[in-house]
Amino acid sequence: MAKDKITIQDIADSLGISRNTASKALNGVESIPDETRNKVIKKAIELKYKQFAFVDSESILQKNPGNITLFTCNLPMSTHFGYMLLNGLEIKISSEGYNLSIHIVREADINTLSLPNNFELSKVDGIICIEMFDKKYSEMVCNLGIPTIFIDAAADVFYSDLKADLLLMENEYGTYAVTKKLIEDGHTKLGFVGDYNHCKSFNERWVGFNRALTMSKLETNMSLCVIEEDRYFSEPNWMDRQLNKMKELPTAFVCANDFIAVSVMKALRNKNIQIPNDIAVCGFDDAPESRIVEPHLTTVHISNSEMGNIAADMLLSRIKTPTKPYQITHVKTEPMFRESTRKKLSN
Repeated sequence: MAKDKITIQDIADSLGISRNTASKALNGVESIPDETRNKVIKKAIELKYKQFAFVDSESILQKNPGNITLFTCNLPMSTHFGYMLLNGLEIKISSEGYNLSIHIVREADINTLSLPNNFELSKVDGIICIEMFDKKYSEMVCNLGIPTIFIDAAADVFYSDLKADLLLMENEYGTYAVTKKLIEDGHTKLGFVGDYNHCKSFNERWVGFNRALTMSKLETNMSLCVIEEDRYFSEPNWMDRQLNKMKELPTAFVCANDFIAVSVMKALRNKNIQIPNDIAVCGFDDAPESRIVEPHLTTVHISNSEMGNIAADMLLSRIKTPTKPYQITHVKTEPMFRESTRKKLSN
């Protein structure tokens, strides 16, 4: 005859442990290891012991914390949009029980398509890539078989080629909007500053710049642009040399980000050129520097922390459902018009 009432002793006997250990596990005593506690609860649910007869095991069993890895070639500094994004992302994934580890991908790793030395593939549940703009290395990461999200990507990567989710800010329209406003203010000689092959975001901003010119029936004048691979961080006078090489300067510079814009403004001041009276300058990202530099910089605002939350949600959803279609998500941006573009041309 089947036993009518299940007791703690029954649970203990079925697991080969003492009644005292089983009781402590069911009552949440901290000295009991999580592994033992989970076994006892699972058996209590299986045997339908008292209130556990109505409990879903997944909702009550404690899980070991998961591990998410961040791959980056350049860890974002505090004023980079990625810094606040990562802060929001880490808060979100921590609340979901995941640890975040950071791995710097060196040039040697990229050249040999090697993973960082301290990276353990078997212990990783998901990968986040930021400031990772090498196409072949990105494809290698995608082929690891681990849920992955790229925050921005290599300029020459086709969306369909990535076996991963991709998160970008809305780049094209933001740059289109500030360029269109400059044209409406009377500017007809505009130059773009930034290597549009640097990353997908820069490439989309270049497209937005050209779209605004085309819509206004203006041609892109490459002699007014600085689009080669930049070295304004490694060579302090690099931007000065680029402007000095120009036979003619534009009346407005549209820059791929705020750091480039600040570098342009410094180089223009070194030439005694007034901003915006002589040349207007705008950037992208709404970095803290854009509100400190004089005159304050026209730029495009990015919702950094919110992008971090969105990235976390996308990755956690991918971990939960690995086979769903990959997503390419653009997060809305907002033009911010400030003093660096305020002067209106007379003709």
